[in-house]
Amino acid sequence: MNPTTTQPGPVPPSVSARRWRPPLLWRGVQGLARVVIPLVCRLRITGDVPDELRNGPLILAGNHIGTFDPICFTAASRMRRIAPRMMATGGLFRAPIVGPLMTAAGHIPVDRGRDTVAQAVPDAVAALRAGSVVFIYPEGRIGLDPGMWPERAKTGLARLALATQAAVVPVAMWGSHEVIAYHGRSAMIRTLVSSIWRRPTVRVHFGAPVDLSDLKEGGFGHAQKASERVMDALTADLAKLRVDEPRLPRFRDPTKPMSTARIRRGALHLTTARSLDQRDLG
Repeated sequence: MNPTTTQPGPVPPSVSARRWRPPLLWRGVQGLARVVIPLVCRLRITGDVPDELRNGPLILAGNHIGTFDPICFTAASRMRRIAPRMMATGGLFRAPIVGPLMTAAGHIPVDRGRDTVAQAVPDAVAALRAGSVVFIYPEGRIGLDPGMWPERAKTGLARLALATQAAVVPVAMWGSHEVIAYHGRSAMIRTLVSSIWRRPTVRVHFGAPVDLSDLKEGGFGHAQKASERVMDALTADLAKLRVDEPRLPRFRDPTKPMSTARIRRGALHLTTARSLDQRDLG
């Protein structure tokens, strides 16, 4: 963000009368996802969004493990009675058919590699000011960590959270990587078709809000602390979903590259994954 521009202040306790309402199109897509999902996987959802946060302003932060994640999250959000505006790669908004639909649904483009990428956070701030629920993948990409644990977050999440003081709820997902391959048309079609009879289990958990009340925008090191707290909470919730896969996933996708370049050194899962119990999900 350009330091010479005026920084957005906190989202006020009472949101403007011009509260954003989810378009019927987006509600319809959510309903369709809920109908289609059972054909290719078993969706299991735990946790919930606190009632006082359900209608926003609220930030949802999810881990990104596979191509099928957004579809699973779309169905899960419908089942939890929320209609979040998703921050998604700008390429989707430039695609025929999909792009106009994404725009009409109220989602927010993130044009990485373009000058317009700087507009993503202000757009998300405006969405929160209108009382929206905003969903973001803090990692900014499908993670390439060999263990499929959350990688280091980009700066967008922390900047958005501290600029608006909106609550942040982690949303952990596991199993979606088994539904469809990471890359390659034939591989993606083959795995999707096989999922119809395999029907892998996909788990989604809405965690407790992350306490960032002691951090503020512009505070020395506060953005880094905010990122780490959210990613630690997300990792801890993910560990509960994959308690029987504490180190490496059983399912390996040969089309997906691996990289340790953005691994979170000393991440919470390295010391807590084995001690977490499935019953903790409640």
